[in-house]
Amino acid sequence: MSNTTKTYSKRKDGVTHVRFVAVTGMLSAIAFILMFLDFSIPIMPSFIKMDVSELPALIATFAYGPLSGVCVCLIKNLLHLTITTTGGVGELSNFLLGVCLVVPAGLVYKNKKNKKNAIIGTAVGAVAMGVLSIPVNVFITYPVYYNFMPQEVIVAAYQAILPSVKNILQCLIVFNAPFTFVKGAVCSVITMLIYKPLSPILHGNK
Repeated sequence: MSNTTKTYSKRKDGVTHVRFVAVTGMLSAIAFILMFLDFSIPIMPSFIKMDVSELPALIATFAYGPLSGVCVCLIKNLLHLTITTTGGVGELSNFLLGVCLVVPAGLVYKNKKNKKNAIIGTAVGAVAMGVLSIPVNVFITYPVYYNFMPQEVIVAAYQAILPSVKNILQCLIVFNAPFTFVKGAVCSVITMLIYKPLSPILHGNK
């Protein structure tokens, strides 16, 4: 039996394809479960929920690269499609914003794997996630939601918290973009705290 067969075809980073697929799948399942552990926060309308389901995607990104993180974002949302209440638009939005977080984080970290680059990468990713949440919601998410909840009702939900907002774009800039940035930042901070202890396990060194 050749060495290639014995190692199950190693990638350039030394991780076997079998481990890549297995751990990416495991982290996707954890991300799917975390999607159910969402909760409202007082400064946001009740239909906007906080969760940390991007956390496993970030861990996958640091361990195996951006492709693994994107796969986690995709798989968790494909699984969630089986029970969707948004016609798939919520899952599409979640996937796109997750990619906005993990791809910059992964590309920066991959260039040089150290704590500084991890912080820079996740910061860039969280900012990208927050900023791009505006066009994603304007052009994808909310147009579908208007079929179930009139635009005036949605704006009114924001105005109940901050009366000075006048339209959806203002609501997204004032509420959703900062909220999405914080969501990405929270996932990033938790990743920083737990990744190092998990790294040997993820790479098969324990």
